[in-house]
Amino acid sequence: MNFRESAAVGLTGLLTHKLRSILTALGIIFGVAAVIAMLSIGEGARREALEQIRLMGVNNIIIRAKDPTQQSFSKAKASFSGGLTMLDGHAIQDICPMSEFIVPQWEKTVAAQYGSERKDVKIIGTTPEFLPAFNYNVSQGTFLGRSNLERQDNVCVIGNGVKDKLFHFEEPVGKAIKLETQWFTVIGVMEHQLSNTKKIENLELRNLNMDIYIPLTTAQFKMERTKGKSGGSTTFFGGGGIRVSGGGDIHVPRAQLDQLVVKVTDENALVEAVPIIRHILTRRHYGVDDYEIILPDLLVEQSQKTQRIFNVVMGAIAGISLLVGGIGIMNIMLASVLERTREIGVRRAMGARRADVLAQFLSEAIVLSVAGGLAGVIVGFGLTETITLYAGWRTVISFPAIVLAFIVSVGVGVAFGYYPARKAAYQNPIDALRYE
Repeated sequence: MNFRESAAVGLTGLLTHKLRSILTALGIIFGVAAVIAMLSIGEGARREALEQIRLMGVNNIIIRAKDPTQQSFSKAKASFSGGLTMLDGHAIQDICPMSEFIVPQWEKTVAAQYGSERKDVKIIGTTPEFLPAFNYNVSQGTFLGRSNLERQDNVCVIGNGVKDKLFHFEEPVGKAIKLETQWFTVIGVMEHQLSNTKKIENLELRNLNMDIYIPLTTAQFKMERTKGKSGGSTTFFGGGGIRVSGGGDIHVPRAQLDQLVVKVTDENALVEAVPIIRHILTRRHYGVDDYEIILPDLLVEQSQKTQRIFNVVMGAIAGISLLVGGIGIMNIMLASVLERTREIGVRRAMGARRADVLAQFLSEAIVLSVAGGLAGVIVGFGLTETITLYAGWRTVISFPAIVLAFIVSVGVGVAFGYYPARKAAYQNPIDALRYE
C-alpha cells in the first residue's frame, strides 16, 4: 500500500465522521483567524504611525501650550509667565541656528454655517508657512497669503471634510460661510488628509479634514476666546523675525498661541535643536512648565513600542488558540486510534506496514490542519473586516501573515498528530485483532 492509498483511507475516515472532524478543526480555524487578525492589526498600526509622522512633519518640533502643573502654579502667578506667544517663536528663530522658520497656530472650535448646514469645526489661525511645514497641498483655490495677514482679511481655507459637509456638490471657492458671528470668504480647499481621531501619548490626531484656516492676524484681532491673555503688541515676520516671503513687519496682539511649530533645516538636527529650544523657553517662561515639546517621530516610536507589546500579548493568545486546536486534534485522534484498533489489526494482518498505518493517521491530522488553516484564513479575513467596521481600528492583511498562519497551522497538525499516528502504527497486530 502506497502513501496515496493510505491518505485516501484516512480521508475516508474523516468523511465518515464529518461532525467530529469539523469540531476538531474548529480550534485550528479560530487559531489561524486570530493570528491573521492580530498581525493585521499590528501592520495597520505600523502604517498608521508612518502616516502620522508625515502629518506632523518629519523635520518639525512641535511646542504645544498646556496648563501649568499644580506644583508650578504659584511660580506661574509670581513670575507672570505670558504663556506661549510669538515672542517665543521670535527668540527661537533668533537664537537657534537649526530653525528654518516658525509656524504659529491659534485654535478655536466654533460652528461653521453655510445656508442651512451647520457643523462644528476647528479654526486654525496661522501663516502661509503652514503649508511647507506640514507638506499639505491645496486642491482648489489658494492658501493664505501675506497680504491677507497684513489686511486682516476675513478669508479662509477649508478642509476637504468641511467642503463635503457644508457644500456637498457646490463649488465652495468664492462662497461666504459664517464662523461664529462673522462672515468669511472661502479662497481655497485643502486636499484630503489621511487622519483620524486616535491619540499618540498626549498628542491628539484629530480629523484634519474638518479644520478651517484663517489669517493669524484676523484670528487674534477679530475672534474672541476666553482662553489666553492679550495686551500690548509685538512685531514679527521679516526683519530678523519669523520670515514670510515678501519681507516687512506685521503687528498682532501679544496673545497666547496654542502651538508653535519649529521647522528645522535637517532631520538629523532635531535632537540637537530640542535642548536649545527648551533652554530658551525655560528662561522666557521663568521655569514654568506651561508648554511641552513634542518630537513626532519619538512619540510614534513610543506608540509603536506599546503596540508591539500589545501584538505580543495578542499573538500569545492567538498561539494558545492554535495550541488548543492542536491538543484537540491529538485528543480526537487518540480516541480514533482506540476506536479503530481492530481495523488497524486487520490491516496489519493483511500486509500493511507500520509506515502505511502511520501515513494513514498522519494524513488525517494533515488534512484536518490544512482544511482548518484554509477555513481559518477565510474567517481571518472576515474577522479583520469586522474589527475595522465595529472597533474603528485600521487593519492591513499582508500576504506574509497569511502564509505564516497557514504554515503554523499545518505544523501544529503534524506535531500533534504524529504521536497518535505512531501509537497506531506500533500496535501489536495480534493484540489489536483481539481488542473488543
